Amino acid sequence: MLKTISEQNLKRIKKILIIQYKPFGDILLNTGYLPALRKKFPDAQIDYLIQKPYKTLLEDNPNLDNLVIMQKKKGNAYYLERLRIIKEIRSKKYDLVIDQIRGTGSAQITMLSGAKYRIGWKLKRWNWVYNYQRKRTNDRYYSLMKFHLLEPLGIQEQDHELFYKVKDYSQSKIDDWLEEQNLKEKQFVIFSPGTPVLAKQWSEESFAKLGDLIQSKDKLPVVFLWGPREDELCRRIITRMKTKPVLALPTTFNEAAALLKRAKVYISQDGGINHVAIAMKTPSIALFGPHSNPRKWQAWHKPEHPYLRNWDCKDNGDRTLGISAETVYNKFKEIEAIIQ
Repeated sequence: MLKTISEQNLKRIKKILIIQYKPFGDILLNTGYLPALRKKFPDAQIDYLIQKPYKTLLEDNPNLDNLVIMQKKKGNAYYLERLRIIKEIRSKKYDLVIDQIRGTGSAQITMLSGAKYRIGWKLKRWNWVYNYQRKRTNDRYYSLMKFHLLEPLGIQEQDHELFYKVKDYSQSKIDDWLEEQNLKEKQFVIFSPGTPVLAKQWSEESFAKLGDLIQSKDKLPVVFLWGPREDELCRRIITRMKTKPVLALPTTFNEAAALLKRAKVYISQDGGINHVAIAMKTPSIALFGPHSNPRKWQAWHKPEHPYLRNWDCKDNGDRTLGISAETVYNKFKEIEAIIQ
């Protein structure tokens, strides 16, 4: 039987801290349940512990009161920063801590927070820190699964949207660039081939072939979106193509979201930017390799966000991931039929 907090005690909760200070995609996935949490605690102070590089994801969220900023440090400075954050959190006297990250660092912060109610996932270690726990599953999109951690509060899984506010100046910059490139809203497709994880990487040749299929058959321009140190990869793919795509301008996270907001479809392998496309309500196709769980990392419960994975592909060195460009193109045409 699930252990829950009584309604009488819930009414006494006035200060709440959510912990998920990294990484990019996981932080964004937490935005789905924030409206439900705010509805449950309309008068409470709801704060969020986040590392500074990711604060743009949450700084305009209407369901949060404050961001507690953790600096991203290495070496001895990392431990000093951890002590500083623990001291700051203890001083704020939170009644409830919701630890969504559930690593060693977040467990230590929760343990020393002084909060009466401490909610966390039941994993192999640190379970004694949490007086309310929930088992984590891998059978549903992660933003849906995150609702399960809120069940001790009487909050159940529900339909929701991810939230990331595109700033006006970001949208203006992107719209000006699109006009310069003669690209029309919802009349171009975005590829984002970069990933720091080699096992997730779809081959350059596959991206090139898919781009040629879309541009030649559908007459839709393909735009290559890239992050730090990914522009050379995009250029290599472009040199393989028979048709001419567009290399996007350098973008911040927020500008990338503004570009995705204007796109017809987003296609890439599993990664954090895919969640931004979902937040922007841009249809997406996510490609998964042999060691990624598509049911956890793609919003497959929505027909406009399908995934492709070849379950027979076990070869870590197969950069096609066992998925052909033709297969992705056919899935692209299925999405077109849905959204038109």
